[in-house]
Amino acid sequence: MDESKILIDAPAGSGVDTAFLESLGHPVSMCEGPHGTACPIVETGHCPVAEDAHGIVFMLDLDLAEHRQVLDAYRSRLRADLPIGVVVESRSQATRYADLLAGFRVWDHVPAAGDLDALAAEVESETD
Repeated sequence: MDESKILIDAPAGSGVDTAFLESLGHPVSMCEGPHGTACPIVETGHCPVAEDAHGIVFMLDLDLAEHRQVLDAYRSRLRADLPIGVVVESRSQATRYADLLAGFRVWDHVPAAGDLDALAAEVESETD
């Protein structure tokens, strides 16, 4: 199996167990999201880090329009079978953004080992 890379879009200190993913053979790239400038995938339609990923964990705040734009760009510009897990801050946020979240794996908590293992298994099935 080729290395299957995982991109984690999350604010600093998010608590995702990157060591667990790396122990499963999935190198992790981190992105803290746009900071006052447009995200490249939104602005230009391309992001080499996202395009190189075999799976994404998205933990940016969906109540911010620029973060919703990033997630929407992932849906429209990356391959349709890319495993993406999205963390919502609450069940009400999941309801509010149900259309945007359709088709994504949705968590209402920081993904634990079991969640990450399931995403990793999905990534591995896509790269085999």
